[in-house]
Amino acid sequence: MPNYVKPKVISADLSKTDNIIKIAFSAICCYLNDMKALMVQGTSSHAGKSIITAAILRALRRRGISCCPFKPQNMALNSYVTMDGYEIGRAQAMQAEAAKVLPSVYMNPILLKPTADSTSQVVVLGKPYKNLNAREYLKEKKRLINVAVESFERLNREFDAVIVEGAGSPAEINLRKDDIANMGFAKKFQIPVIIVGDIDRGGIYASFYGTYSLLTKMERALVKGFLINKFRGDSSLLTPANEFIEKKTGVPVIGVIPYFRDLKINDEDGVSLTCIKNRSDNQKPIKIGVIKLPRISNFTDFEPFQLEKDVELRYISTPEEAQDLDLIIIPGSKNTIEDLLFLKNSGFEDFLKRYVKKEGELIGICGGYQMLGKKVCDPYGVESHVKEIKGLAFLPAVTIIEKEKRLKQVTFDSMDGRFRNMRGYEIHMGVTKIDGGISLFRVYEDGREMQDGCKSENLNVWGTYLHGIFDNDEFRLELLNRLRRKKNLKSEKSTFSYIQYKDRAYEELADIFEENADFSYLLKLIGI
Repeated sequence: MPNYVKPKVISADLSKTDNIIKIAFSAICCYLNDMKALMVQGTSSHAGKSIITAAILRALRRRGISCCPFKPQNMALNSYVTMDGYEIGRAQAMQAEAAKVLPSVYMNPILLKPTADSTSQVVVLGKPYKNLNAREYLKEKKRLINVAVESFERLNREFDAVIVEGAGSPAEINLRKDDIANMGFAKKFQIPVIIVGDIDRGGIYASFYGTYSLLTKMERALVKGFLINKFRGDSSLLTPANEFIEKKTGVPVIGVIPYFRDLKINDEDGVSLTCIKNRSDNQKPIKIGVIKLPRISNFTDFEPFQLEKDVELRYISTPEEAQDLDLIIIPGSKNTIEDLLFLKNSGFEDFLKRYVKKEGELIGICGGYQMLGKKVCDPYGVESHVKEIKGLAFLPAVTIIEKEKRLKQVTFDSMDGRFRNMRGYEIHMGVTKIDGGISLFRVYEDGREMQDGCKSENLNVWGTYLHGIFDNDEFRLELLNRLRRKKNLKSEKSTFSYIQYKDRAYEELADIFEENADFSYLLKLIGI
């Protein structure tokens, strides 16, 4: 059993008594219930917390240990719909996949989805709650802490081990009050913490020491290890530095994870897109471009293309970057109207019209589908102060942004019957009606049959609300063969299984982690 730190006795005024009692009560309950948990925090965003959490979960799972991920508060535009119709961060769905369990809303009870520079849609227990700016959200956090606590307690009863992921950095002093994302949560349950740092960025030991130094004495007592991530080279060269940081802090470096680029596992949020440096690859004849909208969401839809041997996937910000593309995709958006304005103001609208006239292939997914229509209306001001805007007018469709969000996992067939029993999910607040266009899919939900999507008569422009559509191997193969034929290339007869690829990737990820970190030490921390 882990050595839980006893709740510190604090003299306080009566206004704080309830919170002190709750913290003590939670710690005592966890001790009595033999809680087994570990928290993965980071020196910064994009240090690798999500991937490390997934690695630990798969390593536990293949030992026969029932486990699951948990992130009390996540900020991301990549989200996922659970089987029962709730919205969580995509990273927690990926981690649940690594643990071989179904994603649950309790694995990410609070999700913040930025809609503007200072405003986010707050999703609580899988459903939209309010659109709040930072100050407004801070006022709500005291009440939302209970939601996170109750969700964690539920998972703790259901699973043998819970691996908790932090958010950003625990050393953000301005966020310490009422923190539910990092040390604030760890303290409530006295969860042991490891801190991950990205050595590829440089300054990792300063980051470790600075993070540790800015924590309170009670918080430092919970830090049980540092983990170096994304190292290139001979890890033995780090031994003197590792010994130095342990001497300065009393906290050991428990592993050095090498930099790996071949495993394509979904990233948590849009941070990874800011790091992408597109380079044209002349060895790959099929070139696909995804427009990097300012409020792009669910760009994990396009992950399967990166794994195709003859496909170059590129994220583009200007028309100049799109000159040689065989297919352009307008992805999902957290704010359709504002991102549609971006397309118009950046020159993409005129470029796409010329591109389509030259028989270029154009696809819109979710918000991108809405933009392809004649008009988008937001009568309730859900996403923007702009009530109505002309679309790109490639499809005979009109979209009304409504107050209720549609969250559904669905099965669907193509209208022509060529592709059956495909799977995907919907996550949108708009309803799109088509007038005279050609529907693409039959969607099956609760015994009902509906239609989705629209395509142009010459088939080179189409859109759909269905996320995950390219995960369906045969559908993806036919799309790519269409592009190959247009370039007089040989069609492929088969493609890889995306589901099988992901499972192999999780296994390899766990191998890398166990080979380069002290996993037996982590098992002791968890209490296994």
